[in-house]
Amino acid sequence: MATLQGAVEALSRDSSVRITAVSPVYETAPVGGPEQGAYLNAVVVAECSLRPHALLELTQGVEQEFHRVREVRWGPRTLDIDILDFDAETSDDPVLTLPHPRAHERAFVLRPWSDIDPDAVVVGRGAVGDLLGEVADQELWRRSDLALRPPE
Repeated sequence: MATLQGAVEALSRDSSVRITAVSPVYETAPVGGPEQGAYLNAVVVAECSLRPHALLELTQGVEQEFHRVREVRWGPRTLDIDILDFDAETSDDPVLTLPHPRAHERAFVLRPWSDIDPDAVVVGRGAVGDLLGEVADQELWRRSDLALRPPE
């Protein structure tokens, strides 16, 4: 939880990013990869004056600040910051695909996103609220005992 809070604060330290909403925290089992423990997940919405690749560089810098190591695809990690959507842009760039190519398949993305932006849309896939119905079999638990503090 401290890592999630630290990431929110680290992102907001950059003057080009203004976090406008922070979702509730959810606990989920890992998706894919080797055997590993549960994860805490949240979504933030931000206004940003950076271009998408510059935002990616910023998020990867925050991951490094929290000792993110990329050893095994979908393996255990301390922090994973994904750019789900960037002003409804689309891109097939292998470095940064927009919208996130698996966002529409993951309840741990859709549920917190829907909580803070009920009108959100995954470009080319549909409304986040509608997409939630397609992943209803994926378990996640809202952690009402945990809350991220929005930046001041």
